[in-house]
Amino acid sequence: MEQIKDFRHTNFKVSDIQLFKNIHKDELLLIKQQLDACPVVRVKSGEIVLDSHSSGACLYVVLSGTLALASNTARRQLENASTQYFAGECVGEISVLDEEASTATIAAMTDAELLLIDAVVMWRLIDESNGVARNLLQLLSFRIRTTNAQLRNRQKVGEFYRQLSMVDGLTGLHNRSWLNTQLPGLIENAHATETELSVIMLDLDHFKKFNDQYGHVMGDEALQAAAKVVSAGLRPSDFAARYGGEEMIIILPNTSKESALIVAERLCDRIRHTQVFKDNIRALPHITASLGLATLSAGQDGLAVIATADAALYRAKERGRDQVAL
Repeated sequence: MEQIKDFRHTNFKVSDIQLFKNIHKDELLLIKQQLDACPVVRVKSGEIVLDSHSSGACLYVVLSGTLALASNTARRQLENASTQYFAGECVGEISVLDEEASTATIAAMTDAELLLIDAVVMWRLIDESNGVARNLLQLLSFRIRTTNAQLRNRQKVGEFYRQLSMVDGLTGLHNRSWLNTQLPGLIENAHATETELSVIMLDLDHFKKFNDQYGHVMGDEALQAAAKVVSAGLRPSDFAARYGGEEMIIILPNTSKESALIVAERLCDRIRHTQVFKDNIRALPHITASLGLATLSAGQDGLAVIATADAALYRAKERGRDQVAL
């Protein structure tokens, strides 16, 4: 950062500075007298203007060029910065007010010229001009609203990616991470409210043989077809997740064993009649599923009820597959 002149030797109008807009011309003359001796510096593209290591409280007014709020000074990062500062705008006002180091990093996106107003001069301007004080309050209000909006946006983006990380990329069902996170709460709620909760474990029959005969691409299509049947056969309050491989788990809150059995038998029948290949040239493969059903008992946790449903699933397989077992 190199001093090249002071403000009196520039052609920049005081009224063009955001902080001094809409101020009576008589006050502007007094403000200009205060600013005339303030230095003007030149910064090069990529150079840091303000960060946590900056010494001395100072307001920086952009006279030419562009500054940017950046996580680092890489050219691409600066160009993609969500917050940029152009001629007439300023940065560093909070550090002037609280005399603390900046929590943000401001860097030059292009070569720029900056007017430096130190804390002593800035406070004198605030004391002597109601217009400056008013503009500063409006600027700080805008900064706070902008920051809050960015935080809300980041929270929404963060929640989007969190939800995305809970979805199985192949089937579109929830994944094991979702199950591990959500099942304990569902179990706890069922116990606390003394309501029934049923779990169905579903496994596609002879899936290795299906993959060997038709290939893994068709195997993926079979999984997707089965997942669509499961999703379409559930209520909005029910949940389905890919448990692993060709195995899926279905959670039915507020559902008795009798009602869950109806759901399981309906899913078994629909999967039996599911079309995997979309064309009519090749013979349709035979895809079936075995399902095991369990209803939450007093004192059971998630692992226990899954183990009970899994044992029922193996009974369905031992009895010949393509059926539901309790």
